Amino acid sequence: MNKPVHSHYTELINSISQVYLKGQRKTIATINAGLVLTYWEIGQNIVVYEQKGKETAEYGKKLLENLSKDLKIQLGRGFSLSNFKRFRQFYLTDPIGATVSHQLSWSHHVELLKISNQVERQFNLWY
Repeated sequence: MNKPVHSHYTELINSISQVYLKGQRKTIATINAGLVLTYWEIGQNIVVYEQKGKETAEYGKKLLENLSKDLKIQLGRGFSLSNFKRFRQFYLTDPIGATVSHQLSWSHHVELLKISNQVERQFNLWY
């Protein structure tokens, strides 16, 4: 069977390609936003558990190590000790979630967490 070669067919190919790519970008952005929120909520759960209603947390009980081990068994990859430390730090960096940008991927947020100065981190978040 021969392919149509007129310009309307080419326009159709281009239109479908653009719609597909736009949908793909939207899907990736939605997934990234969901992951960012999920990791912030995991950090929140860890901090709330650590503090047990107290003003400050009690550390040194190997909580993150145990979570890493147990959740790797239950859920698989993505639950390394370093990730749990990042989740916790992510929440502690912004416990009310007001400045958590869902436009950035998790890897961008991880890079921002490396900046210790809050003003500098906020500047990099928005620019």
